[in-house]
Amino acid sequence: MHAMNADRDFDVLIIGAGLSGIGSACHLAREFPQLRVALLERRRDLGGTWDLFRYPGVRSDSDMGSFGYDFRPWNEARMLADGPSIREYIRATAQDYGVDRKVRYGLRVRRAEWSSSVGRWTVTAVGEADGQQQNYTGTYIVGCSGYYDYDAGHLPAFPGQENFAGLRIHPQQWPHDFDYADKRIVVIGSGATAVTLVPALAAKAEHVTMLQRSPSYYYSLPLVDHFVEGLARRLPARWVYAQARRRNILIGRLLYVACRRYPSLMRRFLLAQVRKQVGPNVDMRHFTPRYQPWDERLCIVPNSDLFRAIRSCRASVETDTIATFTKDGIRLTSGKELAADVIVTATGLELQMLGGAELVVDGRPQEAREKLIYKGVLIQDIPNFVWVFGYTNAAWTLKADLSGRYFCRLLRYMGDNGRQGFVARDRNNSATQESIMDSLQSGYVRRNHERIPRQGKALPWRVLTDYAHDRKVLLGDPVDDGILEWLQAPHERSPSSDSATAGGPLTVSA
Repeated sequence: MHAMNADRDFDVLIIGAGLSGIGSACHLAREFPQLRVALLERRRDLGGTWDLFRYPGVRSDSDMGSFGYDFRPWNEARMLADGPSIREYIRATAQDYGVDRKVRYGLRVRRAEWSSSVGRWTVTAVGEADGQQQNYTGTYIVGCSGYYDYDAGHLPAFPGQENFAGLRIHPQQWPHDFDYADKRIVVIGSGATAVTLVPALAAKAEHVTMLQRSPSYYYSLPLVDHFVEGLARRLPARWVYAQARRRNILIGRLLYVACRRYPSLMRRFLLAQVRKQVGPNVDMRHFTPRYQPWDERLCIVPNSDLFRAIRSCRASVETDTIATFTKDGIRLTSGKELAADVIVTATGLELQMLGGAELVVDGRPQEAREKLIYKGVLIQDIPNFVWVFGYTNAAWTLKADLSGRYFCRLLRYMGDNGRQGFVARDRNNSATQESIMDSLQSGYVRRNHERIPRQGKALPWRVLTDYAHDRKVLLGDPVDDGILEWLQAPHERSPSSDSATAGGPLTVSA
């Protein structure tokens, strides 16, 4: 462990200043304004995913009523928002709670090491600009770095890819101010990114072809909720948007449950919606997946923009595999040639747990893939560490908000009961070979199965991705449940612990 620097010694260190990190910091600012909190962010600005992805049309793939923070709702009638609007929403939220002043930018966290002898974490970060190492200490860590690799997306090796004379782009590294007007573009992929890109590119390109090995399920939503918009003119807007949020959360859950319980029925329903949108002249083979609904995420289509682009003939869909790249485009296994000036490889993400940081407890390296997740928030055997991992079957922020509020409950309980720290212990050998994401069969999950934490045999070690259940467990059930182990106070105290919490109900000892 390293000597402490007063300017780098905190009660809570939050890793990441994206949607989850800013939300967690705001929960702490609301509940415990006396705590010293720092957010360590690798990028040069806040926003996380919404600062990274800049490809045309980038937008939310959950409705904004449930995607917004519970403490600062998205009070607009727009159902889906573009990337810049979401980035501004996060920024405004951070400013409202003074969190923007707590972010330290350009720092990539390499290692987090817990010492039981002093009851604190030491976080080693490296400056992205100068490569200089900086060490931060804190009593608690909140991991808010998401679950994928920010450096590079998934990029398969394509036959003959060196032959292509045009431009090849992965959406995760979209060139700044790239002019795609009047270009012939092939987008490889059929997931949420491809479905967003195709209509956005088609507005200016000569033609856009979506090339897929297998179709996805699509679900169309209006861009603006006109019913809510009308009600908000006649009734208190805040109340109207709160009710809309509850409605959207319920509808989203019912849709998911229906897809899992009645897959054949929901398959017919979803395909009928698409058939109505694309019209009679489009081959439904391109929109009929081989898997059941919600084995992979449903792709949201706002205002039917994808289908309109296809009906206008500015975009088309090909379902085939790639035989080889050629100088002028792609030759398919069927022999068909797709001419292209630009090939966009919307081929998915690479997963990365904890932002790639090494986790060490009392000198022993810890592997996330070997751990269970307690109540979907705490990592087995990792003291004073909260992991914010949002929903994959609903708005990410719903779970992020619950995680932030649960951490505040933990802090309040420890302050009221003289506790000094916590760690979740599995005393019943609950681990299975399932991962916590095994309900999804998406390629990025299957490729990275061994990197993902394990699923448990029973609660509280099972991650259910159920908002109503999690809300009860995290906000209603007793904090002290016999599974959490409370840490003893170490003999050494941090220089800041008394002054940092003076006047508050929580005593942060170290």
